[in-house]
Amino acid sequence: MRVLIVKTSSLGDLIHAFPALTDAAAAHPGMEFHWLVEEAFAAVPAWHPAVERVLPIALRRWRRSPWKSLRSGEPAHLRRQLKAGGYDLVIDAQGLLKSALPARLAGATVAGYDRRSIREPLAASFYHRRLAVSRELHAIERIRRLFALALGYDLPGTAPDYGLARPTEERERTLLFLHGTTWPSKHWPEAYWIELARLAREAGYHVEWPWHGDAERRRAERLCGESGAGELLPALDLDGLKARLAHAAGVVGVDSGLAHVAAALGTPAVTLYGPTRTGLTGAVGPRQRNLESDLDCAPCLKRQCPRPGRGRVEPACFEALAPERAWKALQAQMEGCP
Repeated sequence: MRVLIVKTSSLGDLIHAFPALTDAAAAHPGMEFHWLVEEAFAAVPAWHPAVERVLPIALRRWRRSPWKSLRSGEPAHLRRQLKAGGYDLVIDAQGLLKSALPARLAGATVAGYDRRSIREPLAASFYHRRLAVSRELHAIERIRRLFALALGYDLPGTAPDYGLARPTEERERTLLFLHGTTWPSKHWPEAYWIELARLAREAGYHVEWPWHGDAERRRAERLCGESGAGELLPALDLDGLKARLAHAAGVVGVDSGLAHVAAALGTPAVTLYGPTRTGLTGAVGPRQRNLESDLDCAPCLKRQCPRPGRGRVEPACFEALAPERAWKALQAQMEGCP
């Protein structure tokens, strides 16, 4: 049996689907899995050993230049690839119109969330099999249940297994500080990063500052320079960042895709949450600790802080998550880790 998984983006969402794939591969050892994913994240599904083929889709690029994309023939070529895939089942684990429409192009039975379980109810109308999964569950648990229902096996009672190999050699005495994220409200104050880097340096750790894009590079340069701790990493692709996360002694990050990668790899990690909720999309891993703001307006789920200037730091919800607290939590995660 050949199954196509449709989960196009983003990085953290892709990682959330890994435990479900591990469950499915264990329940059906002979099953073949392919994955349709946004081209920018094409490296990620291949990290899971059960994925035999990755099919990139360029939805973001096609939306920016629709006529150019049509003339290039790329959408038609992808449609032919999907039709020729010989799929017995397609599972749309994204639950959006942008995933439901390509899922139908494979010409196979499509399974997905029902209208009450899905983020965009209209997407459910494109499915042949509509499955009920509570929206109050964590994203990882939701996808695990979706796969179990779609493929007809009992949901394991075990902790999520991402299927990723972990390094056997001794970890480097290096810390990665994941300062980059999407929403302005999710950024931990720069002064806090600087103080955290100084605490790490005083404890004998080397700090590495990764970045993606010009804005993150400039911020990483500031943080590295003002803290006097560590080094700016060169530009790395997702495979390179995964390798650095796998060998680090510890990671501190904000709500971002790379924080989920660190959790999945079992690297000792602390993730800082201000405006977003950990119960539904927080990082999950064997050596993962999430720190949440206890400010009365958090989590607000707003891209911009709704109460600017309220506290001594911006965004205000991070005032309760001081560097000393993050450092103490990370030390606890690293204790006893080889």
